[in-house]
Amino acid sequence: MLNKRVFLQAALAIATASAFSTQAQDVIKVGVTAGPHAQIMEHVKQVAEKDGLKIQIIEFSDYVQPNAALSSGDLQVNSYQHTPYLDAQVKDRGYKIVKLANTVNFPIGLYSKKVKQLSELKQGAKFGIPNDPTNGGRVLLLLQEQGLIKLKPNAGLKATPLDVVENPKKLRFVELDAAQLPRSLDDLDASAINTNFAISAGLNPKKDAIALERADGPYVNILAVREADIKQPWAAKLVKAYQSESTRSFVEKQFQGSVLLGF
Repeated sequence: MLNKRVFLQAALAIATASAFSTQAQDVIKVGVTAGPHAQIMEHVKQVAEKDGLKIQIIEFSDYVQPNAALSSGDLQVNSYQHTPYLDAQVKDRGYKIVKLANTVNFPIGLYSKKVKQLSELKQGAKFGIPNDPTNGGRVLLLLQEQGLIKLKPNAGLKATPLDVVENPKKLRFVELDAAQLPRSLDDLDASAINTNFAISAGLNPKKDAIALERADGPYVNILAVREADIKQPWAAKLVKAYQSESTRSFVEKQFQGSVLLGF
């Protein structure tokens, strides 16, 4: 009887200690795309740990899976997308995912190994654009701004090559997964490449892009969570760590202006 009592007391003590430890040290899984998002989150992880928040970083190579993983509960947070992309995903897939906070901005760039400026593109040039919702439209809007094409009125961010009504150079649009565009640059006359993938491929947006999106656009990236988690204590800790002076200094020093702060 005594041994049984001692065993029960020990088990209770272990359970209590375990519960206390869990409360004192939160652990969350954060999904990111490889490159700057992952690099920044590694720094945020160090800052957050000082506040009792442990972060496990999960890297993805595309733009579709991080929201699917967040929606299914395999992640608590993701950090890789801007609000227009999330809005499109929510509308198309019914996700109960919302913005938690602003992070950084990656002005998208146009790159080429064959020309030094857009005006040098030849008739029928092959031009790479992302095939995912919103980013493809985002690039077409940039090409319109640069005077290369004209889109249907009100095509907006959902524009596709089918919405191009004027194309004086008869550009041939090659739609590829965003992560594939840097590797396809040798086979294209020019390409739009998201900054996170450009940096991962050794491209410097400030030096190598032949045209760059305006920094004041609506494409500030965000931390996203499930609706049910937005008021969780760990969510506030994560925002505090991400938007800290330490993280601000890291981004400014590490990326030298190619990644802009959105907070």
